[in-house]
Amino acid sequence: MAGMAVLRTAILGVLVSWTPLASAQEQEVDLELVLLADASSSIDNAEILFQRQGYATAITHSEVLNAIAGGLLQRIAVTYVEWGDQTSQEVVVPWTIIDGPGSAAAFAEALLAQPRLAYGRNAIGSAIRKARELIETNDIRGLRKVIDLSADSANSWNGPPLSTMRHEADRAGIVINGLAILCRADACSGRPVGYDLEGAFADRIIIGPGSFVVTVDGETSFADAVRRKLVLEIAIGEGAGRTVPR
Repeated sequence: MAGMAVLRTAILGVLVSWTPLASAQEQEVDLELVLLADASSSIDNAEILFQRQGYATAITHSEVLNAIAGGLLQRIAVTYVEWGDQTSQEVVVPWTIIDGPGSAAAFAEALLAQPRLAYGRNAIGSAIRKARELIETNDIRGLRKVIDLSADSANSWNGPPLSTMRHEADRAGIVINGLAILCRADACSGRPVGYDLEGAFADRIIIGPGSFVVTVDGETSFADAVRRKLVLEIAIGEGAGRTVPR
């Protein structure tokens, strides 16, 4: 009887030690992706909704779902965060595992259900810091980790230095890609006076192996650009420091 008790104790110990490992394995994904969407003072509520609709349309598109299905684990983890000033980085949709049409549709529905959450003048460094924290503190293990920052400006007016936060993300093994926005809906603000937006993204924001910039302008719809960007990110992207041709 004593021998049986010892055996049962040993089996129980194996089960207890195995369960967390199984749980951790269930959270393994091909990609951890933070979508950092511009909600600064240059963007009104209608444009916020337009951006969200673009991401909702893109995440449920067959090209994106096929890219996910082509991965090693066939699933990715995504969270959507809107950012404004140094005090305003707001999680709109928390970490969600997307592994097919159903989970993609649920993410899109959650994205469109929330009111505007972030406000204030550009603090890109703060936004990147928030994204890195979300990656480093979750219970997901991604084969790759990516921050995707969208903005209509490469300037950061408050918060920690953009260059510092950018390089800290790089040292943590996190790639930063960019979506340079010149147009939303039918309204195009045009290129910033005094500097090239895509070039500034390449020089100041994106970093890491395979990092790239996609531009939204009068020749490309917002949802189309987001879809192309997501497919590239899921498929590991193309060429470090590049502006992806339209």
